[in-house]
Amino acid sequence: MTPRNELRLLPWSGPEGKPCYLSTDDQDGYMSRLADNIEAVQLGTAAELLERSSEPLDDQDTDPEELRQFAQELTAALRDVLRVAISRGHGLAMNEPRGT
Repeated sequence: MTPRNELRLLPWSGPEGKPCYLSTDDQDGYMSRLADNIEAVQLGTAAELLERSSEPLDDQDTDPEELRQFAQELTAALRDVLRVAISRGHGLAMNEPRGT
């Protein structure tokens, strides 16, 4: 996933919300596998929320507090998916040939 000698953006934040990075050549190491598993959970959660999203949004009787909670869950999932995309996209951008 991450090219040799490149830092991998991890799917969690450190203290004060700062990004965490992993420096390793071992893509099968414990931390790499942990990050892969957490990314898979985050992407799965986002897919589930997306699947459920039209229900509360289409229902005129949905409680405003319920909508607010759902919006917070969607926001968190979007933040996680964006972090995964940035992490994976950085590795892809480094490996793709330039020009077409």
